[in-house]
Amino acid sequence: MNRKKQYLMEIKIYGDKELRKKAALISNITSDIKSLASEMTEMMHQKDGVGLAAPQVGISKKLIVIDYKPDAEKLSNPITFGESYLIPLMPVALINPEIISSSKETIVYEEGCLSMPQIYANVERPKKVIIKAKLLNDEEIYFECGGLLSIIIQHEIDHLDGILFIDRVKSKDLSKIQKKLDKLKNTKL
Repeated sequence: MNRKKQYLMEIKIYGDKELRKKAALISNITSDIKSLASEMTEMMHQKDGVGLAAPQVGISKKLIVIDYKPDAEKLSNPITFGESYLIPLMPVALINPEIISSSKETIVYEEGCLSMPQIYANVERPKKVIIKAKLLNDEEIYFECGGLLSIIIQHEIDHLDGILFIDRVKSKDLSKIQKKLDKLKNTKL
């Protein structure tokens, strides 16, 4: 069944001011918010992403979508509650997600972003985080997650605060990708 798209979406590319705005809290989970989540999920799949934040499509709302189906070796060991709870629900939309606490232990992972095609760099983040969010059914959830799921969620929550993964890259690593970033920023796709 083909339904009419409510939002005309395109991924905002590095250099677009929309990516630096802080997103607004969502007070009510309306049919519009559910449509937005659905269309964002479709866009994320079209672009072969594992996560997408509403600001990346020019909508300043605290909404992220994730679709991550990991290989066993990418899960935390032991598997956290968040992984065991969320992974079967994938793809999942998280409304107003926030990090409640994070581990002192960190992990370094090479990240990329749909808003910065073909640019990758190592980012150090907390290994585990505890997240508070709402699901589309208005259920409030708290969960701990680790492994790649933790990295994806932290990356997407950063977008809601106008933070890009390159803001967390060490300067020596940033210098390696600076020319690509400059080219991307000055290119209108």
